[in-house]
Amino acid sequence: MRSLLLAALSLFFAAPAQAAPINVDGGLVQGEAHDGSLLFRGIPFAAPPVGELRWKPPQPVRPWRGVRESLVQPASCLQNDDGWNHSDFVIGNEDCLTLDVRTPALSGKLPVVVWIHGGSNRVGGPNDIVLSDLGKQVVIVGVRYRLGILGFLSHRELTTEQGASGNYGLMDQIAALRWVQRNIAKFGGDPGNVTIAGESAGGQDVSLLLAAPSARPLFAKAIMQSGSPGFGMPFRPLGEAERIGDQAADLLAPGTNLAKMRGASPAALLAVDRQLFAAKTPGNSFIWLRTTIDGSVLPADPAKLLKDAPAKPVIVGSNRYEWDIPGGRSYRDQFVADSFGANERRGRTFYKLDGPVSADDPRLGSTLGQIATDVTFRCPAFRIAEIMATKGAPVWQYDFDGAANGARSFHSAEIAYAFGDSKLANGLSLKPYWVNFIRSGDPNGPGLAAWPRFTPQQPLHALISVSGVTAEAPFHAPACALLDTL
Repeated sequence: MRSLLLAALSLFFAAPAQAAPINVDGGLVQGEAHDGSLLFRGIPFAAPPVGELRWKPPQPVRPWRGVRESLVQPASCLQNDDGWNHSDFVIGNEDCLTLDVRTPALSGKLPVVVWIHGGSNRVGGPNDIVLSDLGKQVVIVGVRYRLGILGFLSHRELTTEQGASGNYGLMDQIAALRWVQRNIAKFGGDPGNVTIAGESAGGQDVSLLLAAPSARPLFAKAIMQSGSPGFGMPFRPLGEAERIGDQAADLLAPGTNLAKMRGASPAALLAVDRQLFAAKTPGNSFIWLRTTIDGSVLPADPAKLLKDAPAKPVIVGSNRYEWDIPGGRSYRDQFVADSFGANERRGRTFYKLDGPVSADDPRLGSTLGQIATDVTFRCPAFRIAEIMATKGAPVWQYDFDGAANGARSFHSAEIAYAFGDSKLANGLSLKPYWVNFIRSGDPNGPGLAAWPRFTPQQPLHALISVSGVTAEAPFHAPACALLDTL
């Protein structure tokens, strides 16, 4: 009997009981106990972007009656099926502008991390991070934002209507951050200590929020994992982006105007999304990763905007081997020419492209993989670190090479170590560094190997590997010096 009582008491104290409903924008929401925390899923932060609101900035949330219960699984934003995102694809819906909140307590002033999910700005959802154990230590907010053709399309009729067009997904993220500022204190969070974080396209969006004037007052710190403003591609002028809108209209049917596009079925738009072509990208899957200077959210070149942005603490980094060049060797020479421009010859010399084919490096992969990782991830991360450190911001750059079982540290490999329970072979976890940064803006703390601060005078990064955390000078610096993209 005593053992049963102790077991019951342990369950009682393991997680908060269901709390009273919380009054947020739009009405009352009810959370549920979840593994030592409270979880609120599917809270609307804007009106459904459907019908006449398709391709418009997010509008104020529509009030509801009664208490809105936490959903087991909120709808993801509408997206095509790329395989890895199948679980989000099957629950995709155009009515998707909701967020999730996980909190250890409803009182106090806990640090907040707002997660912007990856997926090429065309697929994915925030479910994995919201459900991670990080929610036992800080408040996590997971955001859903419009994706692909519904989230990032520009069109000349939209520009006439709104004065600018495109980047609606970024507008959704900014609307969610404004919701956080107004409401997160009711969930035990501190609106003055908000960190925005993301990986891949999410890391790109975080960097663009760092640049966007309207987003700057809404957060204090930023984490960019394998994502930069342009992924090494030149920024897209609005006029060029509007021509993609022309393509989309013609693919629906010749002569299609904006009104007909707003009336098109979601399935028809998703089919069109797969057929779009954009110059200066490695293919259709990169079309929404080439950033559009829309004239509103991004009123200028993001590189210039970053230089003018406040000096906020940032973590920025990439993995030692992210991926290979799309299209392989047959595409390599064009990729190098496009990426290095006038420095093409010097780039080819650095990577020894005109000699015998080099054997794969055990950690860096093939020469093609090294070029792709440098151009798309490593060099842009270094440039962001330079820009932010030059203005005095506390900058912490990393290069992750700690994937399990000796595997190369490919794209997204670090997520499980930073937000999950995965540990390197030496027992090292990234989570304490990430939690410390979310709390204070400095990843270092008691019992942790020192992570060097990146400064203009000493541009060091932390190589995180099975050997531990070591201070390293810029990697492949001669190649990065030949590139002028972010």
